[in-house]
Amino acid sequence: MSSEIIKQEENQISLRITVSPEKFEEAVNKAYHKMRGRFNIPGFRKGKAPRKIVELNYGPEIFYEEAINFAFPDAYESALETLNLDPVDHPQVDIEQMEKGKEVIFIADIEVMPEILVEGYKGVEVEKVLYTSDEASIEAELKGMQEKNARMITIDDRPVKEGDQVQLDYEGSVEGELFEGGKAEGHTLEIGSGRFIPGFEEQLVGLSTGDEAAITVTFPEDYHAEELAGKEAAFKVKINEIKEKELPELDDEFAKDVSEFDTLDDLRSDLRSKQEAAAKEREDRELRNAVVKTVADKVAVTIPDAVVNRQVDRMMQDFGYQMSSQGLGMEMYYQITGSSEEDLRERMRSDAERQVKEQLVLEKITEMESITADEAEIDEEIARVAEQYGQEVEKFRETAAKHDTKIFADNVILRKTIDFLVENATIKEKAAEAPAETEEETAE
Repeated sequence: MSSEIIKQEENQISLRITVSPEKFEEAVNKAYHKMRGRFNIPGFRKGKAPRKIVELNYGPEIFYEEAINFAFPDAYESALETLNLDPVDHPQVDIEQMEKGKEVIFIADIEVMPEILVEGYKGVEVEKVLYTSDEASIEAELKGMQEKNARMITIDDRPVKEGDQVQLDYEGSVEGELFEGGKAEGHTLEIGSGRFIPGFEEQLVGLSTGDEAAITVTFPEDYHAEELAGKEAAFKVKINEIKEKELPELDDEFAKDVSEFDTLDDLRSDLRSKQEAAAKEREDRELRNAVVKTVADKVAVTIPDAVVNRQVDRMMQDFGYQMSSQGLGMEMYYQITGSSEEDLRERMRSDAERQVKEQLVLEKITEMESITADEAEIDEEIARVAEQYGQEVEKFRETAAKHDTKIFADNVILRKTIDFLVENATIKEKAAEAPAETEEETAE
């Protein structure tokens, strides 16, 4: 077997791959043994006719197509190894010559990753956004803990107000006709949650237990059920029960109930420490992402479509797992969002291209700076991953040792490469912008 590059234009390459007559004869013989059971020739039991007899009846070319399936893969892999090529997709193959007793010549068109020129990656200028923990965010977290530990109290001495939980019966109609999904009994609804048709919850405010009322609302123009979109609906409602949240007092007893701390001050201090740690983690994560993005933006390269499509495939798979973990299948997601698989793939495409580009740039810098991972670093990474997943470190290490530890080495190398870029970047710090005031806060 022999191979050569006969044409190259940027990352498009044409190869001529030659298979000797002897090698192709071996492939034809393999094809015969695989296919002979298909032939029924007079004078021979089915599948027992010698190869020459089959070829006399059907022509020697009868085995060529299957022989190619035996001969080409090995010849192609050998050519890639000899010429040191790494194609990004399957080859487009044509046959230039295939005659009995002669060399078989294939022309294989392949696409390889373009050469990446990475320059100016040291000293890039980036901003580091500084985040802080403030009393408002601590109080908001405490408020959330209160809400989580609230209990619902049945109310009989006042009408419905914002924030109440109401149990009700309702029946809705459009133009006098009941519509699917428009009737329920004993339905629970939190007033102000926005979970119902706009205007519905607001009209329940002021009603008391046992009250019946007529409510008119209009479905949004973009409502998911097209037959109801933009139409006016009339509902008959009956209030069965009203409940309100009773929040626990924020005191030392509350701290004891919801945490391992004995005082509210200690709980606040712990929340503050955790928020400060989370702020630091966010600062570092965003800085590292900003440095990688800035370096990658300096590189001009066209990523082959096949590579981008594979990254989109991985992102689609991850998104599917995420939706499944939330109890939502992809078909339901498309139905709710009014989109399709094609729409989602297209939205993911630019991110996929960016991710591939950043990966290629980092790999090139790793190579240029000769960044490696030693055994101690790999072992430390294995221990870190074990702890992250709550695994016993020694058992996890033994399991990892039985398999390829390359993934752990790759993790270390990637982290060290980004560390290198951050250490060599010019970083300007700035405080995070304060969140915009709400109307309520402004009024106060």
